[in-house]
Amino acid sequence: MKDSGRRQGAAGVAPAPGPGGTGRVPAQDAPRGTAGAADRTRALPAARALGRRLERLDPAVRRGVVRLLVVACLTPLVLLLARQAVRLARECDPAVCYGVTVLAGSIAMLYVAYTRYDDPAERELRRRPPSPASFPPLPRRPRVSLLLAVKDEVDRIESCVRSMAASDCPDTRIVVVDDGSTDGTSDVLRALGRELDITVLHLPENAGKKHALVRACALADGDVLVFTDSDCVLAPDAVRRCVTALVRHPELGAVSGHCRALNADAGPLARIQDVWYEGQFRIAKAAEAAFGSVTCVSGPLAAFRRDAVYNYLPAWADDRFLGAPFRFATDRQLTGYVLGQRWRGRALKDRYRDSPFVSARDYPERQWRVGYVRSARVWTDVPARPGAFLRQQVRWKKSFIRNLFFTGSFMWRRGPGPAALYYGHALWVAAAPVMAVRHLLWAPLRGLGFLTLLYLCGVLLKGCVWGLAYKADHPGDTDWRYRPLMSLLSSTVLAWLLPYSLLTVRRGVWSRGRA
Repeated sequence: MKDSGRRQGAAGVAPAPGPGGTGRVPAQDAPRGTAGAADRTRALPAARALGRRLERLDPAVRRGVVRLLVVACLTPLVLLLARQAVRLARECDPAVCYGVTVLAGSIAMLYVAYTRYDDPAERELRRRPPSPASFPPLPRRPRVSLLLAVKDEVDRIESCVRSMAASDCPDTRIVVVDDGSTDGTSDVLRALGRELDITVLHLPENAGKKHALVRACALADGDVLVFTDSDCVLAPDAVRRCVTALVRHPELGAVSGHCRALNADAGPLARIQDVWYEGQFRIAKAAEAAFGSVTCVSGPLAAFRRDAVYNYLPAWADDRFLGAPFRFATDRQLTGYVLGQRWRGRALKDRYRDSPFVSARDYPERQWRVGYVRSARVWTDVPARPGAFLRQQVRWKKSFIRNLFFTGSFMWRRGPGPAALYYGHALWVAAAPVMAVRHLLWAPLRGLGFLTLLYLCGVLLKGCVWGLAYKADHPGDTDWRYRPLMSLLSSTVLAWLLPYSLLTVRRGVWSRGRA
């Protein structure tokens, strides 16, 4: 193991650039194929001019103008929803009910994401707790621990670690845990440990990703714990922006960065995922962040206040589900400990009271908020082949199923907005296999091919809506056309994976390439 001192920055955690800042890696620094077509094409001049005019307006006026623009764009969908609602009132068709629910949820999510989301690294949030002073403030220049666990990533680990070391966040200590690698990763890390100012811990045997990360946390002394994945590349300012958001808003216990595909040029499947990632973060996480209740602080860039998560690390490492250890390092579950500790935290800490993570210092259970920093950019390798993609999706669905039984038990307590987003999404995921059976199997067998066609048209319509939202954020980018393909893929292929994931939920290893 190489132990090293803390890297010092030239200045404290300065505020991120103002509303006009992009948070992107400069073009000369961006990895090949990283930022999607948005960083490979120029925005239309008219769109850039409109953005500059909006930024010059008074904040209240700007928000009003944005609301009007969003309402105007959503009006056709609202009219379609009204028509479908009238049809639903006449005939109680499960398919119509499902379509109305999905359409209404999409409209609400788009409206909230575009009118109520604020980047907490760039401006003060509009929606804050009644008494934000009741949350202990972080130091103006907090200590930061940047943590990584890796197993058998010899081809990608160097670029990941070098991007961590290139972070411009001051007072940062990097800890990398080699979780029993056998493919040469250990040798790469030893060389990097000699060259860079990082701490490398080599485990003789594979402990599993969660246990490896908890070992890293045992060495971490930061006020802020930041996690990334071994196939990711961080923008130089990404960690600083997450830390800035936490410093500015003491009520935030954790924040997620914004992830895109590192290998978007690897093929159509990678490009589809890149555009899909953009929407999942820019719209889904932004809508949740408007209520301070992001339900998954994603692994590519996850920043936690130490006092919001430290006591719950042993519960996370030893998590069990249906009587068996749940080995997936689910980001949702770790986020759930922050969201739900006011109601579930004491029981978890009592269960692990002998752990040094609890006995050393018992942090009060608070009703933390969880946010999303759109300007904190990170890129991750996405599966470019169908087999690896399906294995990844099975892994994610297993994590979703497990977390539903934890976070689902208290999410209703966080208010109607977060509850509607969470349980609405859960209902959509649970109903997707049923809709697939009804429209892709039952309807054709009964000679109702037109019903199948209507279903597929509805799926493509939803994908086009999300695709146009992508185009609005990235004028001049033609990759928006891939988003309907993801909707089609999700409804016709991925929906079948939920029952399979449920039946095999007790199986699994933490390796990112297998399920």
